Amino acid sequence: MMADHRAISAFLDAKAAESGSARNTVLAYGRDLRDLSDWLDARNLALADLTRERIEDYLTHSDARGLSRATRARRLSAIRQFTRFALEEGWRNDDPAIRIAGPGRAQRLPKVLDKDEIEALLAAAPRIGRNEAERVRNLCLIEILYATGMRVSELVALPVATCRGDPRLLLIRGKGDKERMVPLTPPARRALSAWLAIRDDAPKDSALGRLIAGKGARWLFPAPGGAGHMPRQSFGRLLDEMAICAGVPPSRVTPHVIRHAFATHLLEGGADLRSIQTLLGHADLGTTEIYTHVLNDRMRDLVLTHHPLANDAEGLGPAPVEP
Repeated sequence: MMADHRAISAFLDAKAAESGSARNTVLAYGRDLRDLSDWLDARNLALADLTRERIEDYLTHSDARGLSRATRARRLSAIRQFTRFALEEGWRNDDPAIRIAGPGRAQRLPKVLDKDEIEALLAAAPRIGRNEAERVRNLCLIEILYATGMRVSELVALPVATCRGDPRLLLIRGKGDKERMVPLTPPARRALSAWLAIRDDAPKDSALGRLIAGKGARWLFPAPGGAGHMPRQSFGRLLDEMAICAGVPPSRVTPHVIRHAFATHLLEGGADLRSIQTLLGHADLGTTEIYTHVLNDRMRDLVLTHHPLANDAEGLGPAPVEP
C-alpha cells in the first residue's frame, strides 16, 4: 500500500509540474487512483499488479456502484495516464490500459438563453442593488460576462490593473494558468468605465472605500472575505435576483448558461468554431463543437417553422402528385 501511495504521489507531482495541468484535475486524478488502489488492496493486489482484465473489472465495479459515465470516463483517463507514466518511468514494461475502450460521455446539450432573455437580464441589472455603486457594479458584471463568455471564476477574480485605460481587450488567466485575450463590446466598455469611476472615487470611510483599502485593492470587484474579491456564490445569487426582475426563471440562469449563450450567439452570427474555442479558453476543439448541435437544432426548428413545405407530414420532401 505504501508503494502505491508513493507511486501516486510521484505521478501527481509530475502532472502538477506540467504546463496547463489544472489543480482540480490533478486532485481528481489523485482521488481516482487512491480509489483504485483501495480496490486492489482489498484483493491483496497493488498498482504494480494491474492488468487489462483487472482494470476492466475495476471499471465494471465502478459501474455497479452507480457511478456516472462521466466519472467512469475520468477514472479510466486517470488510469491511462498513470500506466503510461509508469511505463515511461521504467516501473513496468507494458501499458495495460492502452487498448481499453472507455464508457464515453453522455452528451448534454448546453442550456442557452435567447437574445431577448439576455437583453432582459441586461436591462434588469441596473435595478438590482442597495445603492448606485452596487447597481453600476452589477451591470458591469453581467455586461462583461456576456461580452467575453469568461468563466465565473475568471470574472470575479479580474485584477483591476487589467481593466485600466478603457481597454478594448482583456487579458484573462484561465484554467491551468493559461492566458487568452478577449475583446470587450462597446456596452461592456461603458459599463466598466462607469464602475471604475465609482470604485476609484469611493470615500475612504464608505464600505467600498474600506474594501479597496484592504485586500480588495487588487480586484475589480472587491468584497469582504479572505480572497478579497466577490465570491462565485455571491454572483450566483445576484443572477437569481436579475432573473426574477427580468421575468426569466432563475433555474435557467447561471453564469455558465450565459457563457453558453455567448458562444451560441457568436456561432449564430457567423463566427467560426476555432475563434470561439480561443475566446472560451477550451483546450480541445471537441469541447466547443457541442455548440454546433444547439445551432443545428435551432436551424431545424427554423426550417420546420418557415419552410413552405413544413406542414408536409412526411418531412420536407415534395408533396405527392395525385393521378
